[in-house]
Amino acid sequence: MNEFEDYRRATEPSARERGYLWQTAIGLQAVDALETSDYLRETARQHIEGAISIAEVKQRIDSYYESKSTRRTVEDRTEEADKVSARITEILSEPSFRFSPVEYITIHRRLFEGIYPHAGKIRDYNITKKEWVLDGQSVLYTGADNIRETLEHDFERERSYDYKAHNLNEAIAHIAKFTSDLWQIHPFGEGNTRTTAVFMIKYLHTFGFDIDNETFAAHSWYFRNALVRANYNNIPKGIFATTEYLERFFRQLILGEAHELKNRFLHVAAASQSANEAAPKRNNSTLSCTLEELALLNFIKEKPNATQKEMAAHIGKSERTIKTMTVKLATEGIIERKNGRRNGYWIITKELNNKINTDS
Repeated sequence: MNEFEDYRRATEPSARERGYLWQTAIGLQAVDALETSDYLRETARQHIEGAISIAEVKQRIDSYYESKSTRRTVEDRTEEADKVSARITEILSEPSFRFSPVEYITIHRRLFEGIYPHAGKIRDYNITKKEWVLDGQSVLYTGADNIRETLEHDFERERSYDYKAHNLNEAIAHIAKFTSDLWQIHPFGEGNTRTTAVFMIKYLHTFGFDIDNETFAAHSWYFRNALVRANYNNIPKGIFATTEYLERFFRQLILGEAHELKNRFLHVAAASQSANEAAPKRNNSTLSCTLEELALLNFIKEKPNATQKEMAAHIGKSERTIKTMTVKLATEGIIERKNGRRNGYWIITKELNNKINTDS
């Protein structure tokens, strides 16, 4: 993954953004212990530099694996890693998104079409999976007969959650719970974690965040193990389902907090001391803000001269709502207007400015 690090400092915004997307896409293959080929990474570099389009990337990868001389064996899933990485990059680069079970299923179909025969299809059988983090035990997944009903229920419950009425701690805890519940349904035979990750990245962007996906790129296996721990109980052994590990992941992703996202902390046999070493380091100065307010603050930090119309377009709210939010933040002393209304700009108080840097 370090081979794309230089693009994070690129002056060309499009190159920097494409570099982020490829880091995320390739990093997510680790959830199934997959690795991409040198050919994919070189092709990705050409795309990042603007030499070829993402459509050309996909075409080249398809042609590469159509050749008998380069076709991998069934046991070697490099072809899957290469193709899915390109498809993740394509999906994450698209601005369109609809929060619905149909979108979730469509993402799975687009990622795995031609790779799995069940791409985009709800499984009709029950499953178990041995997990390293559980010492070989399995999460209890949703039964095949209840998948569609459970999907609809979880999406409807998420739609009814009012993020404006909750502070950041509550909102992130809720996001972690929704993500873990969605993953536990496990509607597909394979590819659930990558599908869930792509869906959640797209969903979080609807809050107005320019999320640094490096957390997904570098810690995708931690993400999967955190999902497992959020859905496993073994009461006789004193093990209880907990979203605490997943919350640390999202706090780093959304708030830029620094956490030790180490997989050994998640293992059911891990010493309690290790867990304590990874305790969350929370930014108390932002805890009274909502997710929408934090998204607005990050946008103001990047574009202090932005108009209310630009803010509204970025956050996905009305200009009236933006005005209400800026008045509230100004009243609380979090932001301040300089040089008047017409030619002015916003500043964030120095104390808080160091707390909301999502590029940490």
